[in-house]
Amino acid sequence: MASTTSMSESVVADRRYYDHPSAAGGSHHTHIHKYRWPAVQLNFWILVMLASACCWIGIFAVLAQTQQRLELHTPWYFAYILTVASLAVVFVVGILVLIFQRRLLPSYVMIGGFMLFVLWVVALVVLSIEMFGDSGAGVSANCNLAVFNVNPTGLSTNTLAWLEQKSICQSWQAAFAFGLVGSIFLLWIMVMAYQVFADD
Repeated sequence: MASTTSMSESVVADRRYYDHPSAAGGSHHTHIHKYRWPAVQLNFWILVMLASACCWIGIFAVLAQTQQRLELHTPWYFAYILTVASLAVVFVVGILVLIFQRRLLPSYVMIGGFMLFVLWVVALVVLSIEMFGDSGAGVSANCNLAVFNVNPTGLSTNTLAWLEQKSICQSWQAAFAFGLVGSIFLLWIMVMAYQVFADD
């Protein structure tokens, strides 16, 4: 994950400033400003954020495929959530590239993190409305009524159908949970970037 210096608790990023030589033939100077990122926290953030984004991609790709197989309308927010999750993966990969190039500047992280945070929260709000909204007609209420309060057994199509419904309900619950985790971690990376900027 994040490359470290001899101080194993930090990730170093350089910002170089160049002083151009004067007309009188002055020398060329390079000033290096180093930002030190907490490596353990950054690695943990990368792992959890990748897990959250990939969870969204996997769940809503399967749900969209299920809607198409059943010849039902695919809600617009499926594509939106897939897009936001894909952007999150791109953001994390970009951070990894900047780490290996020693160019992970706090300003990049704060700007990118804020834009992704707004998109992620919008997706989470839509997901929350579908889960708990519409006066008891949301996904959570339907799952509690038609799935979790039923317990069929035996080798039958009813049992197989119930198992599939239970899997779908648990996928929605996992998507909501990882959505909450992702929003918290996006807020955390902005705070972390600000702390790195303030400390240096």
